[in-house]
Amino acid sequence: MWEFCLSTSKVNVARFIYQKLKAQAEEFKIVLTCYEQFDNFFVVLACPETEKTRMCVILEQNIIKVICDFYKEDYLDSNIHLPIHEKMGIMAFKKALVNFDKETDFYIISRNLELKNNLNIDSFYYFKLKALREKWTELVTLANDNSDYLIGDDAFFDLLKFLIDNLEVCEDEISVFEKEDKYSIKTREKINDLRDLSKENLISVLIELSPKKINLYCENDASTANFLSKIFEERINVSYNKSVKNFH
Repeated sequence: MWEFCLSTSKVNVARFIYQKLKAQAEEFKIVLTCYEQFDNFFVVLACPETEKTRMCVILEQNIIKVICDFYKEDYLDSNIHLPIHEKMGIMAFKKALVNFDKETDFYIISRNLELKNNLNIDSFYYFKLKALREKWTELVTLANDNSDYLIGDDAFFDLLKFLIDNLEVCEDEISVFEKEDKYSIKTREKINDLRDLSKENLISVLIELSPKKINLYCENDASTANFLSKIFEERINVSYNKSVKNFH
């Protein structure tokens, strides 16, 4: 059996990786556990040696993702200082920054990541990924240096639209259905289908997927439709009075 131990101080990171591995447990014949000790969270697994190579690929993908998502978001929250705008706009702006130039983030992390039998993600992040944080600092500095310019809504949304337009497209076309202030997403391949999303979660998912085309079917929430139309512009088609019952 091949054994691996992953540790982190971030509970959301440990929980995310544990859930992703748990979904693969049967296929890879994984023995898996997760526990907390001395303010750290541990995910420990064992799998047959024959599955080690494939398991390492899964681990690498999820470790890279949590650094690009959770660690980058924390870094931006701690260092970026934006003018006051409504909550949804600030949330969308930070989500766009998290996803901006993610391909390079992935490359820097994968180039430095080497899995043996254990990994403390915090130590790996702080001691091996200086170049990554320097790259993020350039993004933060650019935003902070232009914060006065971003006070106006027009300038703020122009920059937000620029960021979104330059994100990697992960879906060609998706449909979004609103019902009772909750949203469901249907993709062509059904890989990223989601249900019962809040307004904030919907916007985060749409920015991350960055689809070429969005079909939004609303029952009554015009505010979300208007906001999404402002940041996705011609990529979104909005229709009203289409029930979420059409979601299969």
